[in-house]
Amino acid sequence: MTDTQFQALRGRRALVTGGAGFIGSHLATALVAHGCRVRVLDSLVGGYRDNVPDGAEFVHASILDDASLRRAMTGCDYVFHQAAMVSVPESVDKPEECMRVNVLGTAKVLEAARDLHVGRVLFAASAAAYGNTPSLPSKETDLPDSWSPYAMSKVAGELLLQTFARCYGMSTVSLRYFNIYGPRQDPNSPYAAVISAFSRRLLAGTMPTVLGDGQQTRDFTFIDNVVRANLLAATSPRPLAGEVINIGTGRRSSLLDVLGAMGKALGIAVNPGFAPPRAGDVRHSCAEISRAKELLGYEPVVHLQEGLARTLEWAKVAWAPASAR
Repeated sequence: MTDTQFQALRGRRALVTGGAGFIGSHLATALVAHGCRVRVLDSLVGGYRDNVPDGAEFVHASILDDASLRRAMTGCDYVFHQAAMVSVPESVDKPEECMRVNVLGTAKVLEAARDLHVGRVLFAASAAAYGNTPSLPSKETDLPDSWSPYAMSKVAGELLLQTFARCYGMSTVSLRYFNIYGPRQDPNSPYAAVISAFSRRLLAGTMPTVLGDGQQTRDFTFIDNVVRANLLAATSPRPLAGEVINIGTGRRSSLLDVLGAMGKALGIAVNPGFAPPRAGDVRHSCAEISRAKELLGYEPVVHLQEGLARTLEWAKVAWAPASAR
């Protein structure tokens, strides 16, 4: 990421909530690399202290802790709000906790940003907002179709950012992430994302279990694309006042296609098992990315084959003890 536009980050201060997690830690690493002074605030419920990059200041706290949140945000030019309950199944199991973290937590982040005069707040929104929208690819103008507490909470977060932009003149933007994957994604959670879970099983020499028939499709988006989108949005000269912007590749692949590609990359035959689909999961998902191109100059820089190869190469090293058993 050598874009001249990103030179604007040098010497600025940024807070990354959830910055010890998968997406947040990649974002914090990129910000440090561009000369930004970075603080990471994370409760470590779903993140790991080792993910925080050298050069970033770490604050061990929840976004629900007002005092710690405001201390971490003081003096910041940007807030990249990544902290959340990120699992659809977990949100179905714990809807009240999902609302506390994802809705109340986002409101607290915005109120602190307003009071502390933060220049721009960027929110990790989700393609779960589209649900089982009948038309694909999904456009930001499509009506929300919530199939889980997680999806509803992310739509609520988008509305909060739009409201704070309108009421208080804040610069805010919601980036609707599609299915993000890549190095550092935790495969050990019972709610692990599918590519991370598949990687773990294949490298351990066991066959993955596909939930559903495997024909469901997703717009699998490598982590570098998401980081790039965030940096483009942070440094955009546009005012940005609550816009919702899809961040994906504009292409969709079935779970069986992805599993086949992973098997090919590893040189193994893949014969998965099957189990019932999870509650709250949608059937198909794909991003229309025209708005991201127009408003941010965004283009995906890593596509599926390369992304899978890079993820598997990382996993071979990171999970070597487990894969050797």
